[in-house]
Amino acid sequence: MKNKAEEIVSNFYNTVGWDAENDITGDARKYEDLRPFAQDYISKCRLRVQRYIPESGNNILDMASGPIQFPEYREFSRGFNKRWCVDLSAKALEKAKERIGDHGVFLHGSFFDLPLEKNFFDCALSVHTIYHIDKDMQETAVRKLIDVTKSGHPIVIVYSNPAAWGRWMLAPASLVLKLFRLFKRIFIKKKFVQELYFHSHPLSWWKRFENEAEIRMYPWRAFDVRHQKLLIPNNFIGKWMLNKLYDLEEKYPDFFVRHFQYPIIVMVKK
Repeated sequence: MKNKAEEIVSNFYNTVGWDAENDITGDARKYEDLRPFAQDYISKCRLRVQRYIPESGNNILDMASGPIQFPEYREFSRGFNKRWCVDLSAKALEKAKERIGDHGVFLHGSFFDLPLEKNFFDCALSVHTIYHIDKDMQETAVRKLIDVTKSGHPIVIVYSNPAAWGRWMLAPASLVLKLFRLFKRIFIKKKFVQELYFHSHPLSWWKRFENEAEIRMYPWRAFDVRHQKLLIPNNFIGKWMLNKLYDLEEKYPDFFVRHFQYPIIVMVKK
C-alpha cells in the first residue's frame, strides 16, 4: 500500500538517499549538520533518545530504521536481543545488516502492510520518520506502533514542531537560501532532487493518544540543520554556543519543547 508520500520517500532512499561518498550518505549531506565544530552537540542530541529506551529487553522495533548510519543510533538496541528494522529501502536494510548482523531482523516494505504481532515489542522507535508519512495516515502509523508494543513499555518518536520559533524568525534567510538553490538548478545545471514529503501536526495533536498511552515530551534539538547553520558558525565560538544551547535545553526542557524544532515524544502504553 503505497501513497504519494511513501513513493517520494521510497524513490529518494532507493536512489541518492543512501548512496555514500566517503562514508557520508546523500541523506546525511542533505539533512545533517556535518560541520566539525557541531559534532559534539549533534552526538549528545542523538543520544538523548537512549534515555527513554529500556536498558534491556527481547525485541525493539525500529520503524524506518534506514541503514542505522550513526554510531549513536547503534546504541539504541544494545540491551536487546533483537532489533527489528523496517524500511521502504532495500539498500538501507542491506547496510543495516552489515552493521548489526545477526542482532537484526530486517523487514522490507511499508510499515502499514507488514503483519507484526500485537503486544510483542519491549520498545518501539521512530526517529525522524512519522512526519514523512502522509498527514492523514500518521495517526494510523502511531496507533500501530502502540498496538505492537507491550503494555507498560515505551514508544519513542522524534518529531517536528510546526510552531517552532526558528521557522518564523529565520523565514527571510530561508527564502534567500531557496532562491539560491533554484539559481544553481537553473544556471549551474545542478541535478534536481525532489524534496521529501513533510507534514508535522501541532503538538496538541498528540493528545488523541492519551487513552492508549501516557505521553511526555522532551527536547531533542532546538533547530533544524538549515537554521542551525545560519545561526551557529563553524568555529570555536560556534562550538561554545552549541554547548550553551545544550545546557539550556537540559535546564528548560518544557520551554524548548513548546517553542523549538524537534521534540521527543515518549508514549508509555497503558
